Amino acid sequence: MDLVFVIDGSKSLGPANFELVKQLVNGIVDSLDISSSGTRVGLLQYSTKVCTEFSLSQYSTAQDVMQAVDRIQYMGRGSMTGSALRHMFESSFTAREGGRSNVPHVSIVFTDGRSQDDVSEWANKAKKA
Repeated sequence: MDLVFVIDGSKSLGPANFELVKQLVNGIVDSLDISSSGTRVGLLQYSTKVCTEFSLSQYSTAQDVMQAVDRIQYMGRGSMTGSALRHMFESSFTAREGGRSNVPHVSIVFTDGRSQDDVSEWANKAKKA
């Protein structure tokens, strides 16, 4: 499986909740068989901008992924969930980012639910993919 986490780094989430999301991500990662031939993990953080914190091809062990998650810095600005979903849909699962065509593509989105842009178009496209 190729798994991309999309995490909310907006000001409304708050730094304490952002740290809780990182802990939850690491709990999920710790339960998976992370390897170049098994599960690959990527992560996007979004706020006013979307940042690929790491791509699917960047890390091949759970320990490396969890350390990378621990290093992520909270953005603390606006909330552009629609832009994040668009980036995930158009870029995160590409071969350039380490995506594979022969495995399921899964995305887990963490949001406080308050987006400053439209999410419906990209959420629907992602659901249908």
